[in-house]
Amino acid sequence: MTDLAGSDGVPSPQVHASPSPVRPAAKDASDGQAEPPAHEPVARPEASAGPEPTATPEAPVVASRERLAADLPSESGRRPWHVLYTRRAVAVDVIAALAAGTLGSLVPLTRSSVETRIEVTLGLPLLYVLAVLLAHGYERRYLGTTANEYRAVVRASLGLVATAASLSWLLHAEFTRGLVVTVTPALLVLGLSARHLLRRRLLARRMAGRDTARTLVIGDVRTVGPMIRQLRRAQGAGMEVVGACVSGIVAGTDRSSLVEGVPVFGYPEEAMEAISLLEAEVVAVSSDPELSGSGLRRLAWSLEERKVDLVIAPGLFEVAGPRLSIRPTAGMPLLHVERPAMSGARRVCKRVVDVCAAGAFLLLTLPVTIVIALLIRWDSPGPVIFRQTRVGAKGKTFNMLKFRTMCTDAEKQRAELLALQAADAGNDILFKMRRDPRVTRVGRVLRRFSVDEAPQLVNVLRGEMSLVGPRPPLPEEVARYEPDAARRLHVQPGLTGLWQVSGRSDLPWDESLRLDLWYVDNWSLVLDLQILTRTLRAVLKGQGAY
Repeated sequence: MTDLAGSDGVPSPQVHASPSPVRPAAKDASDGQAEPPAHEPVARPEASAGPEPTATPEAPVVASRERLAADLPSESGRRPWHVLYTRRAVAVDVIAALAAGTLGSLVPLTRSSVETRIEVTLGLPLLYVLAVLLAHGYERRYLGTTANEYRAVVRASLGLVATAASLSWLLHAEFTRGLVVTVTPALLVLGLSARHLLRRRLLARRMAGRDTARTLVIGDVRTVGPMIRQLRRAQGAGMEVVGACVSGIVAGTDRSSLVEGVPVFGYPEEAMEAISLLEAEVVAVSSDPELSGSGLRRLAWSLEERKVDLVIAPGLFEVAGPRLSIRPTAGMPLLHVERPAMSGARRVCKRVVDVCAAGAFLLLTLPVTIVIALLIRWDSPGPVIFRQTRVGAKGKTFNMLKFRTMCTDAEKQRAELLALQAADAGNDILFKMRRDPRVTRVGRVLRRFSVDEAPQLVNVLRGEMSLVGPRPPLPEEVARYEPDAARRLHVQPGLTGLWQVSGRSDLPWDESLRLDLWYVDNWSLVLDLQILTRTLRAVLKGQGAY
């Protein structure tokens, strides 16, 4: 079973009544009492002790379920996305290995016969595909989402190198050593690039609503809603929620419920019927005290027979995979959560990267900096550099440097513009205006491509900021922070970050905070490299920059 990070700490979702199918609550038509609201958790109706009537009240409910399922797009005859993806993965792996073998044969570092080069070129694709298969590079659970797909490519390439080196030493085959030196880097680069392009294509198709897995969510009414919201937010995961089986909710005989717009098909114990009606490929289980232990094990057995995947949310929210590991203890699969890694040697390594990269970039952009300074002085009177007090790590304040993009009395006009922010801003907490009248002509261009933040490289060299991190907030913004938001101050603020590459000022405050907190909890050097790569694309687009 696979663990899927979810949350049970979010307020329970509002459940709206609408026509469709849920098990009816037992109700006496003569008691005159009003039916309880659909969003209110109530006790599950108990089965009657007497003999079952010939016509049970569930017959019309099941029929309406079938009608509702019939309204959903039919997936009959559709080939599962992972089958096509696996075939494409094998194809691109063969092409990458064939190209790497050809390159190694054309540019050998040691002498080898033409026959040997041809044998290596033709045999490498088969060996490489076999190595990727042994490294679990074609397993469905890793395809399309996790970094394990890339790790399999790396393991397969290095495994072939180790095997070739061993055979070269045992058989004294000098030609193999020369081919290894040329083929290995080419195979690694081409293999990773091919998988990356394949993933990009899959992501684009999923954003368009294709190549997804029909998912049934099971759990308590208080936790199903947050899971559905999280799955919808992560479209790249490819899990399309088509129904839910929810405990703690009862509707009338002629009404059913929606959770986050998803139809409820009954209680968790009716999951098998819902899977058949919805043709579900994945069952996602949220935290539910009634579905654990033996009940969850029986569910896994039933899904195994139907070849339906099972994923379980452990109740954690926004925790990255590398921090999670399963530790079987006393027959229980305990989920171990590692502490955030921003400490010790890793912090020192991040600092070294910051200093080296910031220093090199300052030297390379010195001519451009001089030109920008002259343009600012020509456009409007005032200093070239704007200094502003910001709050850094552990709540320490510092002077953040930027190219001046506003008129000299911008701070005095700020109070007057606060009243206009509600109608113009993209963020409720951060003061940002899409059409700020204080911005100069040159400043508007600098902001469009985020060039105004280049002087903050000096802040990076001083140790006040980092290349990647949360946005450095103003003191008045920090004063309005909730306790959770204060965790942003556990790390140094950055020139760029997840918030900046995901929409910048167009994002609402809650989403900006979520991204920053995720970075603080799941930081890694690889994540920093990914953000820096995405920053270039975000700067060129200019979306959310004002």
